[in-house]
Amino acid sequence: MKRDFLRGTLIFLTFSPIVMLLFFGCTKNDPTTEITPDTTIEDVDGNSYHTVTIGTQTWLVENLKTTKYRNGDPIPNLQSDNQWATTSDGAYSDYANNPALSTDRGKLYNWFAVNDARNIAPAGYHVPNAEEWEELVQYLGGEAIAGGKLKEAGLGHWADPNTGATNSSGFTALPTGFRSRDGSFSGLSGFGYYWSASENYQQTSAWYFGMNMDWAGIEKAIEFEKTGHAVRCIKD
Repeated sequence: MKRDFLRGTLIFLTFSPIVMLLFFGCTKNDPTTEITPDTTIEDVDGNSYHTVTIGTQTWLVENLKTTKYRNGDPIPNLQSDNQWATTSDGAYSDYANNPALSTDRGKLYNWFAVNDARNIAPAGYHVPNAEEWEELVQYLGGEAIAGGKLKEAGLGHWADPNTGATNSSGFTALPTGFRSRDGSFSGLSGFGYYWSASENYQQTSAWYFGMNMDWAGIEKAIEFEKTGHAVRCIKD
């Protein structure tokens, strides 16, 4: 799962300062991350989100919290394990059915809500497909190290050791835990799993991208569509 990533070319210190200045002045500038903390986007519930531009993509900095589709229709909040396990419609829940945990971490949505034509993303944004997630991962150096650049640094939310976390991208990925297809909750401080909009060919599962406390990388994997994961939106 952890793959080698391309290493940059070493530039020897034998260049004089003048030669190095001329050399770098003639090359294309490296892409940068632009954090715009004063830019806010609102969803249909009135929740506000900041944005960050990473490469050519603009992402919301916070996980989605909406309880309604974009047209105002409610997304069912299914609290019982049986309701969660048996539905084939869009639904959300708070981790452990505790709304206070969603304040920072956002809601958990099944993939039916992600795929609903009424759209759960704020206007001008959408749930990223797997290719858009992969573009982000590659921009940050590949799956072996991108998770550390995405994760919030420190132990304010993540459990120890939160390996490799620097949040150098400004993405501020938080651990959200997940809700299994049987309705049970797991991994609140250790795992941050994000749905993509891409369904697996089996049509019972979809692709997600996940980080954990013990690894600096990020994985792409499939999960049952009844599972509850966090959602992070990207600009159209």
